[in-house]
Amino acid sequence: MGVAKQSFAIYTALMLMSNGADAVDKPQTMEEMWQIIEAQQVQLDAMKKTLEAFQAAKVELSEKGHAQSLTNAELKELEHKTDALTQVVETMRTSLVIPEAKELKSAYGLGPAASKVYQVDQGLSIGGYGEVNFQTFVGDKGPKDKNNADMERLVLYVGYKFTDSIIFNSEIEFEHASTDAASNNGSVSVELAAMDFLLDPMFNIRAGVVLLPMGFINQIHEPPFYFGNNRPEVERVIIPSTWREVGAGIFGEIIPDLSYTMYAVSGLRADKFSSSGIRSGRQQASVALNEDMAFVGRIDYAPSWLPGLTIGTSAYLGNSGQGEVDADVFTQLYEAHVEWKYRGWEFRTLGSWGHIGDAAIVSAHNGTTVGSSNYGVYTEIGYDVMPLIMPDTIQYLAPFFRYEKLDTLATVADGYLDDLSEEQDIFQVGFNYKPIPQVVIKADYRNRNTKAGTKPDEFNIGFGFIF
Repeated sequence: MGVAKQSFAIYTALMLMSNGADAVDKPQTMEEMWQIIEAQQVQLDAMKKTLEAFQAAKVELSEKGHAQSLTNAELKELEHKTDALTQVVETMRTSLVIPEAKELKSAYGLGPAASKVYQVDQGLSIGGYGEVNFQTFVGDKGPKDKNNADMERLVLYVGYKFTDSIIFNSEIEFEHASTDAASNNGSVSVELAAMDFLLDPMFNIRAGVVLLPMGFINQIHEPPFYFGNNRPEVERVIIPSTWREVGAGIFGEIIPDLSYTMYAVSGLRADKFSSSGIRSGRQQASVALNEDMAFVGRIDYAPSWLPGLTIGTSAYLGNSGQGEVDADVFTQLYEAHVEWKYRGWEFRTLGSWGHIGDAAIVSAHNGTTVGSSNYGVYTEIGYDVMPLIMPDTIQYLAPFFRYEKLDTLATVADGYLDDLSEEQDIFQVGFNYKPIPQVVIKADYRNRNTKAGTKPDEFNIGFGFIF
């Protein structure tokens, strides 16, 4: 083939390939996206080689004194199309790992920021939340009651959508802005690291470090979604948030509006139980003893015919001896909850009751009174007044009231004394203000009373955010 004919063939091939690059259909799945990227990369490599050959042919024509079959303008057009296809391939690759932002909304029982990975088309998802609080004690203060300012937590959610049905999700938390072991302040923790296998709306599998599906706060604990600067004590002490363990289980919808979650997880560690309850018995997925395992299950009903209403219950059952205590220490925890959001009103109520078997043996082993039963209840109500002031605004301003009653030593084993300071009545008032849905400013006043005496009141102010 002569040099002139070769140049024309090269030009024609470039035109056909570049036109094909412009006609890419929008992929429907991540697998299709990868196939298109691979095909485009092959096409791009071929275009570059062909362009190099044309440029070499141009030099050969010039050296032999022949007239060029293609003009410089045509050559620039070919170079432009090659550059354009390069950008297309790079954009497609980037979209696999840094997808466009999607609407924040809850999925599979997790908070909106934690659910971002379920909303993307493919690839990497990054979200998070944080909160800063200022606490001032009012009235007579004890030696540990010091006014303080705290970067309470900064959390990063990192997820990856391998396929439409295989998804990894994680939550990494930095507490108190430090990891100062000497003062026992601050930590870095993995609070969620689970692989989901989405098989069917009725049946899906999750395995890894999982959040136990109990109460309101343990799964959805981002600051814009609960009242006050402090999480409810019932959902911190009786249901010990943030409660996570290594485990595996299933989740889905039994029928529309009726969802469930069930896990088998590493059990609690009775060796760490105290008068303050089971909270210190969480193993937090850190070289967890697994001599005893536990079962946790939850069911929720959110009727579509009454939007905003959710009714549910959950239960935790399992031995906690872990080979350290000379007893099984069968531990039970049950809770029931109701939430209703209606025309600016927000109402929640939750009750929880727990029982610890072999409490006398555990108390003797730990050297402190461990309750054989415990309970906690709370109710709260708030109302968004902003629509009354600015009907068309996205801003939110909700005064709220919360009442809690809890006792980690509701009953104790024979021969052990009750600690009256563990029975508390808490009254709390305040407001949440959201200039935008992702940012909240909070202020509240909390009054805490115990049978052993009144603790100092607290004034708390802070802010939080999600992204």
